[in-house]
Amino acid sequence: MSVAIGVPTPRAVALTNAATITWRNLMGFVRVPQSIFFASLQPTMFVLIFNYVFGGAISRSLPPGVGYLDYLMPGVFVMTLAFGTILTAIGLAEDLNTGIIERFRTLPMARSAVLSGRTGADLCRSLYVLGWLTALGYALGFRVHQGLLGFLAATLLTLTFTFALSWVLCLVGLLAPSGESANLMSFPILFPLAFVSSGLLPISTMPGWLQVFAAHQPVTYTVNAVRALILGGPAATAVIGSLAWSAGILVVFAPLAIWRYRRAAFG
Repeated sequence: MSVAIGVPTPRAVALTNAATITWRNLMGFVRVPQSIFFASLQPTMFVLIFNYVFGGAISRSLPPGVGYLDYLMPGVFVMTLAFGTILTAIGLAEDLNTGIIERFRTLPMARSAVLSGRTGADLCRSLYVLGWLTALGYALGFRVHQGLLGFLAATLLTLTFTFALSWVLCLVGLLAPSGESANLMSFPILFPLAFVSSGLLPISTMPGWLQVFAAHQPVTYTVNAVRALILGGPAATAVIGSLAWSAGILVVFAPLAIWRYRRAAFG
């Protein structure tokens, strides 16, 4: 059986196409200074407001010896990157409505490249935001207690969860009739996950009926895991829970997003 030399496999073609679309989306982000500015401004305001306005009251419910800024930053890492996935939904909705998808249909490219390129670019943007938040936190007094390896593990876990969540927002963007609608449709999904969690305060301060949801949803598992990896404490249960949620989200929503994209783009 002969094998053609130098002929790329379908998987190699798909990866190359995805990298090209990722680069296209990243260039769109970098070439608009307002995008970079507001990507940095929103999480900055989030940290400053919660640390200096609510931190005094919330710190009373924390364990002795735990400063609120150290408690807050892992939650802000996860919550900010989760809200950043809204751009995934808006970008896809706008691509569908501006006709660029029609252009992609005429090119000899893998059908999966549009979705994987969009999620890949947003993952790179998330890495930038995470770096900015880390620098901001350090300037305000936040410190990593478990060394570089603990911080890198927390970063990888946060990006894994963000990547999984971006596929949920892919589906939202493909269902939305416009970018504005995608934005509005994303908030009912992300707000309960972000704010009814352990991201900003201990869930023990919430009403008992609300604690049940807060304790078992993916953002809480991820925040608890990141917090343990950065500050110390038992991490195994939270890490396993976060990875299980990420895997489950990917298994369910990635195929749904791909199916919806094929219907929307190819009929």
